[in-house]
Amino acid sequence: MGKIVSNFFISLDGVVESPDQWHFPYFNDEMGAAVSAGMETATALLMGRKLYDEWSAYWPAQSDDEPFATFINNQPKYVVSNSLDKATWNNTTIISGDVAAKIRELKEQSEGDIAMSGSATLVRWLLANGLLDELNLLVHPIAVGHGQRLFEDTPTQPLRLIDNTVFQTGVLHSIYAPAETPPAANE
Repeated sequence: MGKIVSNFFISLDGVVESPDQWHFPYFNDEMGAAVSAGMETATALLMGRKLYDEWSAYWPAQSDDEPFATFINNQPKYVVSNSLDKATWNNTTIISGDVAAKIRELKEQSEGDIAMSGSATLVRWLLANGLLDELNLLVHPIAVGHGQRLFEDTPTQPLRLIDNTVFQTGVLHSIYAPAETPPAANE
């Protein structure tokens, strides 16, 4: 059975929008290795409609000399949308209707990780519906001050820390999974 693993570049103040405007000064070999490790276990990609629109307009036009372009263009992709009629990007399937049931079925049929990069709204929905298995955050030591935050107007969602690494740049690589209940105060 596969698991859904979400990955975010995130600022200290929780911003995940437009990481291309603040993330790159912190990218180094450590972060590259962490990102690569996450992609190595991916057998499919899951995304929301907005990210699909952005990436499907960009990645198919990139050269095969760009390793990530080859990876993402050939990888099976699933886009959650009730408004997208046709997916034109190679190897893309639209998930609509009873999304929760279809994602459960996708997880049951998958043998590896179903990776996500971005799609904050979808990640919040997956968490609320018990469908997200792992949340990987690369927390950058910067307060961006504006932009979409990962958790905006969301109900309390207890998480448990699985692993945590500090990179030389001060970036924290924290891996969380949903927790059954919040930890007791004396733990």
